[in-house]
Amino acid sequence: MTHTILHIDASARRDGSATRELSAQIVKHLNASRIIRRDLASPLPLLTEDWINANFTPADQRDAVQRDHLSLSDELVQELQQADTIVIGLPIYNFSVPAAFKAWIDLIARAGLTFAYTENGPKGLLEGKRAVLAIASGGVPVGSEVDFATNYARHVLGFVGITDIDVVAADQMAINADAALASARKAVTELAA
Repeated sequence: MTHTILHIDASARRDGSATRELSAQIVKHLNASRIIRRDLASPLPLLTEDWINANFTPADQRDAVQRDHLSLSDELVQELQQADTIVIGLPIYNFSVPAAFKAWIDLIARAGLTFAYTENGPKGLLEGKRAVLAIASGGVPVGSEVDFATNYARHVLGFVGITDIDVVAADQMAINADAALASARKAVTELAA
């Protein structure tokens, strides 16, 4: 049976990134038959008025320019749809997610593709998938009241239907990086495949 992982790294640091190391270990541990790679250090565009207008135009009425505006977003959504597991290397920058990750969220949160509005409120359309967040911070304790990244990532993933979420944390690395990474590496080995 094919198992596909979407591996996303959100760190701006290509070398020396704790989240890149941890997300790579998680992907290796989960032993997928197919890996889709998305590195957000290669920046994604921010939403524009043209993108928003194209997105709110019914698909069968979009012209070639509008389809072009949405083509990267369509590709990102397709990556999510194809994945069984999403592994995200997510550093905490200034108490929250990196801007690159927020840009990714803006491009994948699409009514009719990843969520739908219903009479009972929004419903995620990407159910049955698992996410593993590899989170690192310099001083912010993961899950604390000043960690606006972890709960936000959980909320957004849940909004699109991904509610089976594990967190591997290497937090407060400015205090004791070796201990934080050792604890996170141990957590990786305890993830069920």
